[in-house]
Amino acid sequence: MNLSATHDSLRFENPFVLASGPPTAARELIERGFAAGWAGAVTKTIRPDSMPMEDVSPRFYALRDGQGDVFGFENIELVSRRSTAYWMETIAGLKRGHPGKILIASIMGDSGRESWADLARRCEAAGADALELNFSCPHGMPERGVGAAIGQDAGITGRIAGWVRGATRLPVIVKLTPNVTDVRPIALAAIEAGANALAAINTVQCLAGVDLETLSPCPPVNGQSAFGGYSGAAIKPIGLRVVAQAAAATKAPIHGLGGIRTWKDAVEYMAVGATVVQVCTEVMIRGFGLVRGMVEGLAGYLKRKSLASPSDLTGAALGRLVSHEALSREYRAIPEMVAPAACRLCGRCAAACRDGGYHALRLENRSVSCDAAKCDGCSLCARVCPSGALAMRAVII
Repeated sequence: MNLSATHDSLRFENPFVLASGPPTAARELIERGFAAGWAGAVTKTIRPDSMPMEDVSPRFYALRDGQGDVFGFENIELVSRRSTAYWMETIAGLKRGHPGKILIASIMGDSGRESWADLARRCEAAGADALELNFSCPHGMPERGVGAAIGQDAGITGRIAGWVRGATRLPVIVKLTPNVTDVRPIALAAIEAGANALAAINTVQCLAGVDLETLSPCPPVNGQSAFGGYSGAAIKPIGLRVVAQAAAATKAPIHGLGGIRTWKDAVEYMAVGATVVQVCTEVMIRGFGLVRGMVEGLAGYLKRKSLASPSDLTGAALGRLVSHEALSREYRAIPEMVAPAACRLCGRCAAACRDGGYHALRLENRSVSCDAAKCDGCSLCARVCPSGALAMRAVII
């Protein structure tokens, strides 16, 4: 099965790439990722040595579901603390040892042209395959006029992307922030300035929680905190929306990321326009080895769907995204008990329909019944069913 993915001069052996972050913060980490089967990696963001960098402790916070699994993750970690010399040596060494892997250097200059151009030239000379411009970090860096402060302004995005484009022959990837009202002008500005591709999304600005005993915001740093970047499964719907909007607006290759845990999540990103996908938070939670299941799952899916390669998926769902006004008012779906044995008689469907729907469902005589005359086909009952006993059946009116 051919799992390779390409854009510009970059050929990935599979579409799974380590995103910029803690799992790519050092050479030995990227080495382990490559050995596990990741096709590429984006370094933790490299900054000029003149830009001071010091992290706080603690700087992570997790939100968990009822089973204890992490579904949302906040971080207030900054870009790499390592020197540019370290990163140039690391890039050169990684490319010597892994010539078949794609190594992308994430960079962030200050507000001046030369810092961006210098980093771009040095990374190219060291052997990086491409550059990813961090225009999107939502915490710490915007206060210095970089990070999301760039990616929230189309004019600044275009200007700095143009600076980098003029300084290097490498493919340039602009990493977009979701913390904007409309990502499309930002994406267009990047591509029109010469960027070859986009990456979406970076983390979503958030405040993940407050400690009820101390009333300190989380993560607590000596009783204080700051707004951070939200990642993990909870942000996938935002990432899918941004990728779909950027893909439709620009037709550019896109690296999709945000909440990817399994091969199924990756396929969803590809279907709305991604060429490859990047993963960070799930690696932090489960380790580099999760890529094996992603590769196997994707290969099996492509075989089952009789698709030749991941490129056959890219953008496959975009044509089905229309305006709300264009959606059919003649199509209807009604709830149907598709797995009676799975029903727990918990009553959630009836309670939801009674208090948030149209009072069409009832739980009586140890079974769920639906009054078709009252049912409006909203699907709330099926969405809250914890066992999958209910599903929606299409009807035409």
